[in-house]
Amino acid sequence: MNGGGDGVRRLGRVVLRRRRLILVAAAFVVVVSAVFGGHVRQHLSAGGFADPASSSARAALRLESRFASGAPNLVVLVTAAGGAGASVDDPAVEAAGLDLAGRLAAEPGVRGVKSYWSLFHAPPLRSHDGRSALILGQVPGDEDAVRDATRGFAARYHVTGGPITAELGGAGETFRQIEDQAERDLRRAERLTLPVTLVLLVLVFGSAVAAGLPLVVGALAVVATFGVLRAVTAVTDVSIFALNLTTAMGLGLAVDYSLFIVSRFREELRHGYEPDRAVIRTLHTAGRTVTFSALTVAVSLAALLVFPLPFLRSFAYAGIGVVAAAAGGAVVVLPALLAVLGRRVDRLALFHHRLRDPEDGFWYRRARAVMRRPVAVVVAVTAILVVLGVPFLHLDAGLADDRVLPPAAAVRRVGDAIRAGFSSREAAALAVVSRDRFDAAAPGRTDQIDGFARALSALPGVARVDASTGFYLSGLNLLGPNDLSKRFVAPGRGTWLSVVPSVEPLSPAGEALVRAVRHTPAPFPVLVGGDSARLLDGKAALARRLPLALTLVAVATFVLLFLMVGSLLVPVKALLLNVLSLSATFGSLVFVFQEGHFAGVLHFTATGTISVFTPVLLFCIAFGLSMDYEVFLLSRIKEEVDLGRANDDAVAIGLERTGRIVTAAALLLALVFVAFATAEVTVVKVFGVGLAIAVLVDAFLIRATLVPACMRLAGRANWYAPRWLRRVHLRHGIWETEPLDIVDLTLPAPARFPARH
Repeated sequence: MNGGGDGVRRLGRVVLRRRRLILVAAAFVVVVSAVFGGHVRQHLSAGGFADPASSSARAALRLESRFASGAPNLVVLVTAAGGAGASVDDPAVEAAGLDLAGRLAAEPGVRGVKSYWSLFHAPPLRSHDGRSALILGQVPGDEDAVRDATRGFAARYHVTGGPITAELGGAGETFRQIEDQAERDLRRAERLTLPVTLVLLVLVFGSAVAAGLPLVVGALAVVATFGVLRAVTAVTDVSIFALNLTTAMGLGLAVDYSLFIVSRFREELRHGYEPDRAVIRTLHTAGRTVTFSALTVAVSLAALLVFPLPFLRSFAYAGIGVVAAAAGGAVVVLPALLAVLGRRVDRLALFHHRLRDPEDGFWYRRARAVMRRPVAVVVAVTAILVVLGVPFLHLDAGLADDRVLPPAAAVRRVGDAIRAGFSSREAAALAVVSRDRFDAAAPGRTDQIDGFARALSALPGVARVDASTGFYLSGLNLLGPNDLSKRFVAPGRGTWLSVVPSVEPLSPAGEALVRAVRHTPAPFPVLVGGDSARLLDGKAALARRLPLALTLVAVATFVLLFLMVGSLLVPVKALLLNVLSLSATFGSLVFVFQEGHFAGVLHFTATGTISVFTPVLLFCIAFGLSMDYEVFLLSRIKEEVDLGRANDDAVAIGLERTGRIVTAAALLLALVFVAFATAEVTVVKVFGVGLAIAVLVDAFLIRATLVPACMRLAGRANWYAPRWLRRVHLRHGIWETEPLDIVDLTLPAPARFPARH
């Protein structure tokens, strides 16, 4: 059986014979990707957070198609100038406010403009102190259409001087400012990451030439990623946040994989092999391991495709492309570059790593120390991880709002003022839309709508209900229908009602209000939309598909690891340790970002929730990254086992061979993510911190401690598989009988491997 050896040999021969052609082709790909994907940001989406099949999404669609209406996504906060005695009821302030509302209504694409003054001085649109009032408007379309239509609005509706001051807020402006800030964060992260990464690589390799190679592959992967993202946007939506995270993954994974390739190549040179032979041997070992590792990351990211939300699916499309670009650069382009450089890879050396016996190494001694007391180590480290993971039991999932931006952002100032100074949440009203078409003015329908509106207005957490029959508060019709009521009906198309909440929309109280509205008996079938309904429906969509995603990741990872090592216990152990590692990561995120610890240090505002998408997205990304180091370590341990070493010796030598590189890779990858944790947008900051924690916990607590302890306890059982499964592995496993016997190169005869376990 060969299990992949022939493919590696063919790749090695191609790399050696076509090395310069490969480098020219790589340069061509970079140029094309830079031209094609250089402006990818303009094609990325600011939305994608709703399940298209959900009740809330269908309500929004019907509201737009039947009534040409929707929830207000533009809010202008108008404040009376002139000190504490000024009021929005002053004649000069009222005149200026109405003029500003008229200017907004005249903007192309803006509709449904209403204000405190046009609604007969409606109390919910007036602040508690009487100094501020609201103007509301709506731009139809998705987040991208709103973003494009409202560019320039912030400057036009930033008013100072005269009787009023004004600033623009609302969901539309929030998404636009998040997108602009995310781009600035990306540029700053790149400026921070590259020079520090180069310095660390020089310290790892001791050679400026060798240190530069991972950055070359990283640049190739990042630029290729832009091209991949641009290609994906031609067929489906990709979130703007994918640009930040896939750039981080592109650079991080490329450096990660390149570290192992370059390190193995230099190791083979130090063993006395000529450069061409060293390239082949490197591809047989580190190259196959990198390819296998990339498969595990891609499988984890592919699990995001089972979710119906475009935001999550976009990370699957982009992430798989990133992994392919990083792995392709590491196993094709980098070996070609090494073949060209040969021994010059050690040029500009600052120092040399001395080749020594494994028994003399730090990681060998550490592994032996851990394996001397495996039970104590397992208990102690597991206890630490469990304690770190406990806060995750109190996870409260929500949706992002303007508070993901820094307090100095204009839209954030508007949001803070509304939360602090107004009794209702006008821009977050629930839309209760009739599902069926009917004539709302038909006999009996008016009474039905009136009774339904009264019942809704009496619910706890409702500030007001607006309907075609009037305006309701606490079960009473306080104001009959007027010109503003006409928007709630369309001839022969039914009706809709606006339920304005008095509670925070993106909170448990907001979700409870949605449930109460949906359970209120209605005289006709209805759909309920709005921010709170979108949050509730998003949670339900994730909950329905999460078991399938977890099962796919677990089964696929188990199969891949079995094909690699031919064991039942090792893949199970890897899955359990990954879950333990990720629970500690999630618990840490809840402790920091939900509960607000270290908010001052990290410069964010704790809202008491974490985005509902964060745990799912982080799981799929961090699970794959964690498996990276599992694969690297297991591959070296398996090499030693196949050479006939005892279990404990193989584990200690495997850790020694990979410990320094895994540690360096983890630190470099964590550095990339920490750079993104400096983002001003909290959503990006959460991912940066979360992935950095996941990588460091996995490298230092799992791979360097729990893995050798658990493998010591299992002993020879690590490599057990029933006879029929051993036959499956012999036939289909990712291995070869003589992995280093390259027939077209004269190499020393390999040692004969013992029978596989």
